[in-house]
Amino acid sequence: MTSTSLTAPLAAADAASVPSSLILLLASGAGLAIASIYYSQPLLGLLGEGLQASTTHTGLVPTLTQLGYALGILLLAPMGDRHDRRSLILLKAAGLALALLACSLASGIGMLWLASLALGISATLAQDIVPSAAAMASDAQRGRVLGAVMTGLLLGILLSRVASGLVAEHFGWRAVYASAALAIAAVGVACWRGLPRMASSTSLSYRELLSSLARLWGRYPALRRAAWTQGLLSLAFSAFWSTLAVMLHQRYQMGSAAAGAFGLAGAAGALAAPLAGRWADRRGPAWVAGLGSGLVVLGFAAMALELWLPAPAWLPLLVVCAVVFDFGVQASLVAHQTLIYSLEPAARSRLNALFLTAMFIGMACGSVLGSLAQAQAGWLAVVGLSAAAAAAAWLLRLRVMD
Repeated sequence: MTSTSLTAPLAAADAASVPSSLILLLASGAGLAIASIYYSQPLLGLLGEGLQASTTHTGLVPTLTQLGYALGILLLAPMGDRHDRRSLILLKAAGLALALLACSLASGIGMLWLASLALGISATLAQDIVPSAAAMASDAQRGRVLGAVMTGLLLGILLSRVASGLVAEHFGWRAVYASAALAIAAVGVACWRGLPRMASSTSLSYRELLSSLARLWGRYPALRRAAWTQGLLSLAFSAFWSTLAVMLHQRYQMGSAAAGAFGLAGAAGALAAPLAGRWADRRGPAWVAGLGSGLVVLGFAAMALELWLPAPAWLPLLVVCAVVFDFGVQASLVAHQTLIYSLEPAARSRLNALFLTAMFIGMACGSVLGSLAQAQAGWLAVVGLSAAAAAAAWLLRLRVMD
């Protein structure tokens, strides 16, 4: 990449072709940033032992991280329409590296809570990267480019559990956060050297940007439907993954590495991203979102077969179901983002902020409700909760498909 491309703002005419090296950088950055939110999930047992904290207190770590992420998206992501996204990406990369380092040095559960909240806020770096990819791509290529970047992001979500569990098993939970801080610092350096500046799409002040969120929400029914649908799917997704480690430990005495390894099953769902992007370009994003929602319902409903299967057959069933529902969630996510980015190009960051705020509120609710369901009624209650949320999303999507 030439020095000119690093200094001149990206123009609309330059968006016809995005270099593969730049797509790889964006995908890697998005994946490593979003992974930061999920490192804690296989670690909850180790965190409780290391910080002498109860299960209830350690359960707040992923919840605060997800709430911080939703807060950061709502308050910070709209700035991408007003400012050069390259500068925002660099600032957030520095903040995220510091938040991860603070997590690794936490001496008590209170400090870890605060660091986790800061981690979630700064991890919205990922959601400056995704609109950047959408802005760089032409209309005809947007689904494909977004699919490629979302593949990196989704692999970050799903493989984060694998990496976290393995590193913690051999080096302790603090090493997970410390190594993640180094990885984000490397991303920041790579973006500083390789990412072009991007011209702003609006001259609105920060206050006007936030005020315009309500206008955008009211103006576009398609945005509201996408947000509600993905929020419900995210509730189901989070309820499962937030309680899986505890269930595996209680039933099978499996450690953090085994719980994290289940992310490999979910990682197969990341294959949905490039496929969904291409299908969205060909058949329309609404059709892909409906298909994805239906697969999530199927995946969770099939888990109820546990009631009739012998114990040795249940774990393989769980793996297959995880592949199916993860594929559906990720396909719906790519389809919905392709849909909302086409609504108002000058407001992509704000549209993304509204959509993802709803999504991560759903995730935070899934963590809390999943933990309560498991504590009060066992694992099948978690499965029932996830299946019900997925069914509601599917019905909502079916009612509005055009």
